[in-house]
Amino acid sequence: MQTATDNKTTDKEAATTAEEVVRIEHLSKAFGTHEVLKDINLHLDKGENLVVMGKSGTGKSVLIKCMVGLMDPDGGSICIFGKSVPDLDEKELNDVRKKIGFLFQSAALYDSMTVRENLEFPLRDNKEISSDEKTKMVEEVLNNVGLLEAIDKMPSELSGGMRKRIGLARTLIQRPDIILYDEPTTGLDPITSREISHLILDIQKKYGSAALIITHDLDCAHITGNRIILLNEGLVIAEGTYDDLKSSKDERVCDFFK
Repeated sequence: MQTATDNKTTDKEAATTAEEVVRIEHLSKAFGTHEVLKDINLHLDKGENLVVMGKSGTGKSVLIKCMVGLMDPDGGSICIFGKSVPDLDEKELNDVRKKIGFLFQSAALYDSMTVRENLEFPLRDNKEISSDEKTKMVEEVLNNVGLLEAIDKMPSELSGGMRKRIGLARTLIQRPDIILYDEPTTGLDPITSREISHLILDIQKKYGSAALIITHDLDCAHITGNRIILLNEGLVIAEGTYDDLKSSKDERVCDFFK
């Protein structure tokens, strides 16, 4: 019987031959005299889960905002699908964003809408999809996150873990090539956190999507990450597998595994 660890090893081997979907080189961003990102270099391959860790205030969220064009970097380059994000016009940037899904910490569901309506919302302007097709798409993504029975519930009727799953389902309904997870297990109990982490791994396998996962949760990083990078004072100070970083002799890295 193959274990989750065995499956992840297979995924890691597959990821090494995948094409690159994101490349960031010498990225810098400052707010006044405070340098949040100093010289960030990273890449993300197709089908790979890349975990980004670091203390609060190390620029993890700023990194994501620069990636999707919500903030302009001060220097360096950001290429997604071979296109330079800072150089794109509004239409080109929106075309790139359509290929990127984002799971917010809060799941960001509309409280006045049912689960079904929340999931249909991203499809509202697509006239090529019939009502029946939308229903099938909603049911498919709910099945994939294990919550088909919640289709007609309101967000207020859902637990924190269920809201996270519905938020992920809404991200998946547009079949993104890249998913950005912002602290996906924050605020959840340990059992639900592990369930969400394994779900992230399942989504990687089912959809073949690449993911950048920002987390403070070592268990989440261990379960989901093909590679982990560690940020400190605006720089990448370590990169490798969970086991690589755990066995590091660098005191700044060791602090995360105490």
